[in-house]
Amino acid sequence: MGAIYANTLGQNLPQEWIPGVNFCTKKVLRLAIIFYGVRVSVQDFLHVGVSGAISSVFIVVTTFALGIFIGQKLYRLDREVAILTAAGSAICGAAAVLAVEDVIKAKSYKSALAVSTVVLFGTAGMFLYPILYRTGVLPFDDSSIGIYIGSTLHEVAHVAAAGQAISEEVSKNAVIVKMIRVMMLVPLLLALSSFAPKPSMDDKTVQGQNKKSKILIPWFAILFLVVILLNSLLRPSTEVVSLINTIDTFGLTMAMTGLGMETNARKFEGVGMKPIYLGVILWIWLIFGGYLIVSWVG
Repeated sequence: MGAIYANTLGQNLPQEWIPGVNFCTKKVLRLAIIFYGVRVSVQDFLHVGVSGAISSVFIVVTTFALGIFIGQKLYRLDREVAILTAAGSAICGAAAVLAVEDVIKAKSYKSALAVSTVVLFGTAGMFLYPILYRTGVLPFDDSSIGIYIGSTLHEVAHVAAAGQAISEEVSKNAVIVKMIRVMMLVPLLLALSSFAPKPSMDDKTVQGQNKKSKILIPWFAILFLVVILLNSLLRPSTEVVSLINTIDTFGLTMAMTGLGMETNARKFEGVGMKPIYLGVILWIWLIFGGYLIVSWVG
């Protein structure tokens, strides 16, 4: 509904609304994911932790490497656009793009382009995966389909929504795996900070960036684990859990609507098709390559 609004009535979206939309897609989303941990126990985490972690490592590494190779060698894309798009597809969508942007000092319009591609294809996958599962195209059990969704969909909200469309249990497993994948953002940022080509002196002068890049830690993923631990130790009452889950579901709905409102066709005008082709190829790899990896690990 958010995407439909953004491309119809939302063409004239008041500027005063934009900070609110951004607040939902960033702050509200992260808070909702942190408190999603109330639905998960330590036993749930351990149940999918090892296989989910192995799947996540393989998928993140292969997707990022494939994105860089195809983006730069095949399509001759700008280095920063290739890195941003590959990071968004490999790890956690817009959050990864914005974190990497800060490290490699990319221009903001390049980040907007990368965010648009990962949100677009992540949203498509959010609707596609439950259909493929229910029609038997994805022959996974509830545990494996959760790992598959968590390790291959782009945004955290996409993962939660796609899992919920199948079952509560699948959604829990998917979010757990996604958080493992999100935490891989830290080693990626460290690697980029150490090995990525540094901006030229002219770029530094223009941007006023003469200091070292900060490594942004995805604290919301760590706090998600803390909430899981507290939930298992404190065992809150059913009434408290129900209230938190109701508020949390509303927060996730706000975040999904905000992401939809950011999926605007105008963002793709004048950028050419190559970045979109790269996003499509990485999306197809996540679907088929992710299937092979999760099946192999399973």
